[in-house]
Amino acid sequence: MTDAPMNSYRPVTIASGVRTSAERTPQKIALREGARELTYARLVERIDRAANGARHDLGLERGDNVMLLAPNCLEYVEIVAGFAEAGIAVATINPRQTAHEIAAIAEDCAARIVIAHPAVEELVRDAGLAAPERTIILGDEYEDWLSKARPEAQHSTTDERDAFAISYTSGTTGKAKGIVLSHRSRVITFLAMCSEYGCYGPDDSYLCVAPLFHGGGFAFAMGSVFLGGFCEILPAFDPEYIMRQLHEGPYTGTFMVPTHYHAILALEASVLERYRRHHLTSLVSNAAALPQATKELIVAQFGDGVLHETYGSTEAGIVTNLRPPDQLRKIQCVGLPFVCTRLRLLDGDGRDVPEGEVGELYSNSPYLFNGYWGKPEETAAVVRDGWVTAGDMARRDEEGYLFLVDRKKDMIISGGVNIYPREIEEVLIRHAGIADVAVVGAEDSYWGERVKAFVVAEGEGAPTAEEIIAFAKEYLAPHKAPKDIAFIDAVPRNPAGKILKRTLRDQ
Repeated sequence: MTDAPMNSYRPVTIASGVRTSAERTPQKIALREGARELTYARLVERIDRAANGARHDLGLERGDNVMLLAPNCLEYVEIVAGFAEAGIAVATINPRQTAHEIAAIAEDCAARIVIAHPAVEELVRDAGLAAPERTIILGDEYEDWLSKARPEAQHSTTDERDAFAISYTSGTTGKAKGIVLSHRSRVITFLAMCSEYGCYGPDDSYLCVAPLFHGGGFAFAMGSVFLGGFCEILPAFDPEYIMRQLHEGPYTGTFMVPTHYHAILALEASVLERYRRHHLTSLVSNAAALPQATKELIVAQFGDGVLHETYGSTEAGIVTNLRPPDQLRKIQCVGLPFVCTRLRLLDGDGRDVPEGEVGELYSNSPYLFNGYWGKPEETAAVVRDGWVTAGDMARRDEEGYLFLVDRKKDMIISGGVNIYPREIEEVLIRHAGIADVAVVGAEDSYWGERVKAFVVAEGEGAPTAEEIIAFAKEYLAPHKAPKDIAFIDAVPRNPAGKILKRTLRDQ
């Protein structure tokens, strides 16, 4: 026996699990989109072709960045995984961005290559991108480029701490920032998801509903093929079609944001009843707060043993999870710390707050981001001694469960008193005449700020502003009840379902 350590260390990349699954079950279908599908063997071949094409045809080197603009499609996984195998990070961009926003992001991440779906080709041309050396359009042009690359796996110098993707924020608080994500952070996330959700194994089938350009949308879908399962990619969101798929198909897991759930629950009662039966073992909600009233409706529709409300951020990864048995027991709760995650709630001076008191939530785990691309000062602003915050305020109960109060930036200070809009929104959404609501602070010369609610009425019998305020005062202290009500057609939200409160405040 020797004291010398074994040379057993093996770095992991987001493609490594796909590769081992291909060795185990090469002819198994890994991905499907409509009538198109890829076996694991074919998927790995295309990943290797993308990596080799990036190196030898495009001349990209480790540390370079490319930009991908596409709705959900079959090619998404192979492009991100393939370029990342070559040490090249893929900036995954919302294809609904404006030409101006696309140009700004391309300049920010110094993208050398742009890969775009035909649906956004004209938008990319309109952006007038100066920096990229080449634009490749998915379809015949992409397939021709891919076919010329070698299909064999090449030796890689990629480190698991290298970036595989740059996920751009939605810009709800200002200019979008590029969140740099490492292979290691997401591979460990996939393994933890396997134990937490119970729907990420070789025998599981996943329905990809959320957009793949979104950090969570990609992680939940990629986790299924990394761990050897099957993933069906939906190119567009259609609530009735999704319910039919869940009813008729083999799907054991899916992830949706609150906006998706609201659209599904708004279907005709007869439709919901027709598709009530499903095979789900795990139904995940993430990206924005899920109102308690919506949770109750989801449980009533899908049963009491499948819903998980997961809290996290692209910067911190998955932070907490509220498991199915606690959905109706812990009201407005986001659960316990996720696997390998530590939490702290800190006051303004960086001290831990006592149980039951509100503090800013920080987490420490293997899932943390590498930082904001090219923005060290903004990275430093959200990191404290290795702990990361998304700016959310929370409290913890005697059992260690976490309750989000609101985002720090959204807190209203009226007459020197802290008011959290989420508490007010949770009350107002229970009014039968309100379909959606957002609460913000409006400037007030006397109080500093006053509570203002933007309301989307339910149906034709809309309540009056006076009726809404009276309803709020039945459940809230007078200083928390809205002083102003504005009726709007729709609450502005980003693709992840987060309310664009900056837009409302600007109004």
